[in-house]
Amino acid sequence: MKNALIVWGGWDGHEPKQCADLFAAKLAERGFKVDVASSLDAFNDASRLAALSLIVPIWTGGSLTPEQTKNVVDAVQSGVGLAGFHGGMCDAFRGNIDWHWMTGGQFLAHPDNMKEYTINIVNKSDPIMAGMTDFKVRSEQYYMFVDPRNEVLATTTHHSVSAPWTNGVVMPFVWKKLHGRGRVFFAAMGHVCAEFTTYPQQLEITLRGMAWAAR
Repeated sequence: MKNALIVWGGWDGHEPKQCADLFAAKLAERGFKVDVASSLDAFNDASRLAALSLIVPIWTGGSLTPEQTKNVVDAVQSGVGLAGFHGGMCDAFRGNIDWHWMTGGQFLAHPDNMKEYTINIVNKSDPIMAGMTDFKVRSEQYYMFVDPRNEVLATTTHHSVSAPWTNGVVMPFVWKKLHGRGRVFFAAMGHVCAEFTTYPQQLEITLRGMAWAAR
């Protein structure tokens, strides 16, 4: 049985506990044994992390100690999967270069805040995207720094009133990559928990990405 660790906390606006509860239940339905932690102390035990199939961070902001960073990075490079969404993974631990290199991206802005936009599926042959079609959401449209090594699965095109210089920028929005021997998956959607029930494709893509990443 695959074993996953969800670590939640940080900024409450992203509803980390609600998201952790949702994904703990959904991953269990897909055959995972899931542990949930609400403290970054969960990253203190290197041997425990190294024995996992998957780490799911749901933690906006905050900071890791050098030891915690090393433990997570070493685990992923050894083959443990890492998967997450929105600010819970790619607006976590700002300034932590090792974390950004591993995750493949870092949040910069969401021009106009909450708005409707389209998520475009660009790699329909990938199993994570099988049967998926472009869909609209109402949420924050992330503008990010991204790793050119990312294998992009979906994009979004920016159209902004508050930052018109970004108009027409095609932004990677869902990707996967390798970091060492570990598989890494990220989806930029998922500002609050209700979005995952409002947009079923969003939930399914994220769950498939987590399953893909898991060792």
